[in-house]
Amino acid sequence: MLRVTAFAILAAAFSGPVMAQEAGSQKVRPPAGPQGWVLTLGLAPVFGNAWQGSRDTALSIFPDIRLNYNDTIFASVPDGIGWNAVNRDGWKAGPVIKPRFGRNENDGGSPFQIAGGSDALRGMGDVGFGGEAGGFVEKRFGPKNQLRGRVEVRQGFGAHQGVVGDVSLAVQGRSGRVIYSVGPRATLASGDFMQTYFGVDAGQAQRTGLAVSRPDGGLVSYGVGGALIRPLDRRRSVTLFGGVDRLGGEPAGTSLIRERGQRMQFTVGLGYGMRFGL
Repeated sequence: MLRVTAFAILAAAFSGPVMAQEAGSQKVRPPAGPQGWVLTLGLAPVFGNAWQGSRDTALSIFPDIRLNYNDTIFASVPDGIGWNAVNRDGWKAGPVIKPRFGRNENDGGSPFQIAGGSDALRGMGDVGFGGEAGGFVEKRFGPKNQLRGRVEVRQGFGAHQGVVGDVSLAVQGRSGRVIYSVGPRATLASGDFMQTYFGVDAGQAQRTGLAVSRPDGGLVSYGVGGALIRPLDRRRSVTLFGGVDRLGGEPAGTSLIRERGQRMQFTVGLGYGMRFGL
């Protein structure tokens, strides 16, 4: 869970300077930040479920190294590498490639886990590092462009060969010096993704005692996430972020989740970021 949902929330949480500029459309502009190439360095302790579908919890510390060129090119661990090929009239669209970190069967953890964990995956085998490549479309609309809708579709490679789609809607704005973003989200995926992260094949069933489960494609999860960003100055910000999600019927119906996991998932964290003009 920490590798999936937390990265999605971190993508918004560490975009504090960007969101501050967008909130400026409400006639409350912060000091102008550096233009051209901008490097953002951030760090965030995150507490939540040890793996997506786990009933156990873990604490991780996620780094965030983010490189942007104006509002055109972006590269970071949460967002991946992408290009706003279309960027006008409230629309953004372009290609994107994202990392998907592995899952350790011994503790359920990612490379960033420092405490807690889960032994419920023992016998399931490790899931290696992979990636997903595809594209996105985003639109800002509503009064003062406070609403942002985004759709991403990506093809997996490495760890899984499935197709993954993310859909989200967020309300963004500011109250005093605090910038906020909150809204619903959902993730859908094909059968290969479901089998990799929630299914149980014959070999896994023999090692774990779980029943064979082969979930179909469909809804992975749905929920709500949000962030409160407090800029400290034109370069630094502190962010409180979190989210609650519920697994869809296909993953929740597998023996792994029924017997060793749970549908409800959560994430909460506190981030600090600083940006530099290059």
